[in-house]
Order: sequence, then C-alpha cells, then structure tokens
Amino acid sequence: MIHIARWKITLIVLVSVLSFAYCVPNFLNQSQRDWLTANVPAWLPSKSIALGLDLKGGSHLLLEVDVNGVITQKSDDLISVIRPDLRKEQIGYSALVAIPNGVRVSLTDAAQSQKAANLIQQNDTRLVVTDKGQGVVEGVFDERALKEITNQTIDQSMEIVSRRVNETGTREPIIQRQGENRILVQIPGLENPERIKQLLGKTAKLTFHLVDMDGSTGADSRMLPMRETPGQTIAIKRRAILTGDMLNNAQASFNQFGSPVVTFRLNAIGARKFCEVSTQNVNRPFAIVLDNEVISAPNLNEPICGGSAEISGNFTLQETADMAVLLRAGALPTSLKVVEERSVGPSLGSDSVEAGSLASVLAFILVIGFMILNYGLFGVFASIALVVNIAMIFALLSVLGAVLTLPGIAGIVLTMGAAVDANVLIFERMKEEIRAGRSIISAIDTGYEKAMSSIIDSNLTSLISAIILYGVGTGPIKGFAVTLTIGIITSLFSAVMVTRLMIIMWLRMTKPKTLPL
Repeated sequence: MIHIARWKITLIVLVSVLSFAYCVPNFLNQSQRDWLTANVPAWLPSKSIALGLDLKGGSHLLLEVDVNGVITQKSDDLISVIRPDLRKEQIGYSALVAIPNGVRVSLTDAAQSQKAANLIQQNDTRLVVTDKGQGVVEGVFDERALKEITNQTIDQSMEIVSRRVNETGTREPIIQRQGENRILVQIPGLENPERIKQLLGKTAKLTFHLVDMDGSTGADSRMLPMRETPGQTIAIKRRAILTGDMLNNAQASFNQFGSPVVTFRLNAIGARKFCEVSTQNVNRPFAIVLDNEVISAPNLNEPICGGSAEISGNFTLQETADMAVLLRAGALPTSLKVVEERSVGPSLGSDSVEAGSLASVLAFILVIGFMILNYGLFGVFASIALVVNIAMIFALLSVLGAVLTLPGIAGIVLTMGAAVDANVLIFERMKEEIRAGRSIISAIDTGYEKAMSSIIDSNLTSLISAIILYGVGTGPIKGFAVTLTIGIITSLFSAVMVTRLMIIMWLRMTKPKTLPL
C-alpha cells in the first residue's frame, strides 16, 4: 500500500507555500520592495531577484591591475630596508639598485658576498639570492613568489573595488577576476560610468607629512604638486607621520563656515602618534597627500589629541563625498587601468526581458500541453508540480540575492523541459507495470521506486555539467550554471515529492479502477 509520512506531507506543503510567498516581492515595484526591506524581519519575504546588465542596462568596465607596479614597489621597499642593514653590518657597497623582479647590490669587497646574500635573504625569504661574481649579489622573486604577489594584489584590488562600488549605493554589482591580471566590473542600472571610473582610477593612498620649511629637495624631502593651487609645488618630508590605514572612519561634512570638508577619525595608534607629532610641531604646516598630490596643507595651530580631524580645501560637496568613499574603502595596492568600457541601454535590457519572457511562456505552455495530451490527469499533476518548481527557482534566486541574466533565463527555460523528464520516466514505468498485470496501487508504487535510479543518474550528470560550467565559466556562463543547478535540485523535489503527494491524495479520494494515463 502506498503510504507517505505525515511529516513529509507537512514538508511538501510548507515548501510549496513558502516558495510562492518568496516569489511575491518580484512582482512588486521598487518602492514597495524598499518598504518590505525596511519594515519586515530579514527571514520574511522581502528580497527580489536582481536583473543583470544585459536585462536592466548599465555599465561594463574591464580593469587591468598594474601588478608590475607592485613588484617594482616591493623592490624599492627592499632597497630602503637593505641599505641601513648593510651599513649596520659594515658591508661596503658601490651601488644598490632595483632590477626586474628584485634588487642588485654591488659590493666594494667581493669577500663579503655571502654575508650580503644572507642579509638580503633575511629581509624576504621568497627571494632567490645568487652571487653573480665580482662582488655582485642579486635577489629576485621566483615564479612562485611572483604568482603569490599577483594573486594577493588581484584579491586585494577586488576587495577595495567592491567596497568603493558598494559605498556609492549601487545594487548588485558583478565584480570578478578575469584572466591573469584583470577585474570585470558590471554595474546594472548605471548608464554613466564616469564617477565610478574616477573612484576606481585612484589608488587613494593617503599619507600625512610635515612640510619642509627650508623648501629643499634633499634626501629626506620631495616636491609634490598642490591641488588647491595648480601649477605650484610644495616640499614635504619623505617620511609619513600617518598613513591611511590608521583611519577608522571618514565622512563628508561641513565646517563652521558651511564649507564642505571631510572629517575623519584615527585609530588608537594613529591618534597617539598624531598627538605626539602635533604637540612637537605647533605652528608648523603639515601636508595631507592623496595619490602623490597635496590636497591640503593646514597649520598645526594646537596639539590634536582627540583622534578626530578634518580635511578642508576648495572642495565641492561631491568631491568630499567621493574622497570620504575612497578613504573608507582603503587604498588600492596599485593602479587600475580601464581597458574596456561599454554601456548597455535600458531599451536593450527591456527587449531582452521581453524576449526571455516570451520564450519562457511559450516553453511553459508547450511543456504543459505535451504532458496533458500524453498523460491526461497525471499530466495535470505534473504541470502543477512544474509551477511549484518554477516558484521554487525564483524563490531561491530571490533569497540568495542572485543576479538574473539572459543566459540565466535560458537556464530556466531548459529546466522547464528537464523538470518533467522525471515524471515521464515514472509515468512510462507505471504503464509498463499495468501491462505486466500489476494492480493500480502496485503499478504506481513500483513506478516511483524503479524509476528513481534513472532519475538520479540523469539529474546527477546534468548537475556535474552545471557545476563544471560554474567553476570554469565567467560572467553569463555562471548565470546560466546557477539557474540550471537550482532548477535541477528543485525539479527533483517537485517531480517526485509533489506529484507523488497529489497522486496519493487522488487515490484515497477516488479509489479508481484504471489509471488515467
């Protein structure tokens, strides 16, 4: 006798009802969805599917990360560390220079080559140190170290890019690595990417320096351009008294005169250090440097020990807002170059939505028509299960905050056809069992039992393909893989559990003499 446990019935009904409930926000307008997000608990239905660039329109940027610049900077940093160490160990040298992927030191005494090699190795264990003879020692990053530096740079750049884009209030951006040294940024709904380009084009390396009162450009000073007075430069001390990583927060605000400023707060280390420096240098100007440009050079009129300060200048409100975003998000490890840019208008997006919607509706109608014509009442049950399946797909996409693209719609259309495969296998098996002389109940029970292995095998192979597509694919391919994976999982539930429950309820209510197949 076919039997289904009460807890299974409760689970099937609950999942089906919740699936339809979590689909509801997708049919509301933006203001209604915003109200739901702000007023209902997070676990209640409030999220909707975000449309991708090809459906909603927006901007597409492909950024190239200057990894070579990072490696060059690491070589320069090594030189600044190795030079005092050589002096401390009394190792004489005639030259200490950066070379591709490393450093080279030319010693005055070749007998100290091993000692110098050990010193270089101690500063970075990833260096491959070689004695070139005649007192020349080189330390170069090997392939493994270069790959590690590249991956760290890309990962850090992606994190900073994500923070900066999200700080602008952009919803559901797509930010992912592409190739060896590039980052793909897709921002749905943004037709003018200029502001984003400006935000992403700045490394936002913030430092605070004392101004060189002598105006010299000696070994411990350098000249930088002033933002407030184009064409003029100012001499500052090379050594930074504060760095951007000591900032806890930064906000656009207004000073007592109503002018836009950026207020910031330092962490405990920065606050203590700034207090010491400002106490020792009262009535002396200090420079605030952003990306090798002095954006402000105010006077230290009194010690600043509270950990809070402000950056003032001839800024517009938008400039202070953008500067605050940059400072909060942090500095990029290197510069980014826009190598590809294109915009997708909303008209193209709406055409794609209409085409995808039409394809989905036609696929739905044709699949339902096929099932009803071939399997009668059981085809109706399979069609109801297909509706539940589609609701589950949209509900899961909404809960996960997934981005729906045109290939994603193609994945849903494909899922509609694949979703009824399980029912076809089950119903055909039932027919065979009836022909073999089994009773109705036995045929139904055997149909579900014997078809399960084939159903699992076919869906498992499709699932493996979808996972591989997601793993090695990028952009639209991932969107297709996501919807296909979700569709495979939900179709197993709807085609097996939902139709089984409906057939059992029908059996109990009608007690039929024949199967309506």
